[in-house]
Amino acid sequence: MSVFFIVVSILSFCLKTHPNMRVPVIQNISLSLGESGGKGWTLEKKKTEPHQAFFYIECACNAWFTFEIIIRFIVAYNKIEFARAPVNIIDIVATLSFYLDFLLTRLKKENDILEFFSIIRIMRLFKLTRHSPGLKILIHTFKASAHELMLLIFFLIIGIVIFAALIFYAERIQYNPENDFTSIPVGLWWAIVTMTTVGYGDMVPKTYVGMFVGSLCALTGVLTIALPVPVIVSNFALFYSHTQARAKLPKKRRRVLPVEAVRPKGAANRGGPGGPGGGGGPQNRRMNAIKPNHPGGIESRLSKMGKAVVSVSVSSTLTVSTLLLPAVATTCVSGSE
Repeated sequence: MSVFFIVVSILSFCLKTHPNMRVPVIQNISLSLGESGGKGWTLEKKKTEPHQAFFYIECACNAWFTFEIIIRFIVAYNKIEFARAPVNIIDIVATLSFYLDFLLTRLKKENDILEFFSIIRIMRLFKLTRHSPGLKILIHTFKASAHELMLLIFFLIIGIVIFAALIFYAERIQYNPENDFTSIPVGLWWAIVTMTTVGYGDMVPKTYVGMFVGSLCALTGVLTIALPVPVIVSNFALFYSHTQARAKLPKKRRRVLPVEAVRPKGAANRGGPGGPGGGGGPQNRRMNAIKPNHPGGIESRLSKMGKAVVSVSVSSTLTVSTLLLPAVATTCVSGSE
């Protein structure tokens, strides 16, 4: 339900800025017709406002967000941690901006600055991290790669400043009446666009030295951005494989075994049912638990061992008798002769 209202709120916020979905505010202006003394009137388009339907949609969405914030705050175990969470701060500020905008509109006061800060409503997209594992993986990847990202930004800043100064002086070496680089701060914009391989084309070097500097700037930007990419990709693969492995685990809950009562320390030394002289000790209970006729019982094992010994003795006797019979028969024959 929360995802539905988030998507509807963001779509409403974006669509109400479309020209075809805005209503013009018409102002009637009276005019004098000059020497004749007559009066006329004309219509002038003063501004445009969003359609009234968007207001009702935002009212419904913000009513749900307000209800959700209150309920989650009530059931939160730690109220301070709830108030410090970045997603909750964004949600609270975005909801308050709507109510302030509504109040100033009713009071017919200018709220252009507040409308600018209402862009924080777009930040409600981060609330989808509670329901989307992909966004969680992305956020964890950025957190794990924070050191590499800081190094990337640091090297980019160094390169931007160096190449902005180089392109400024390179374009002044030769005669260039159409020089776009009037200062080093202007060259910073060109260096950012070139090192990130965007290349808008609004500012280009026109001298040979400037073109050489521009080529070095582009190559340096490509190498600088490409260096930390393998680390970020490996972190993303690590978190992605971990998430996939957790998703494949069985969701069946394990059966919780009952906790065994703690036995007193002196119970083993007493001669009662739990002592060594009684019949209720741990070893006696274990021995009594094994039935005589059980396949694992002691008597059953002894009987099996006895049968094995008897069979071995019988087989050995038969073997000895088999070996002695020919000798006895030979002796008897010789005696009769």
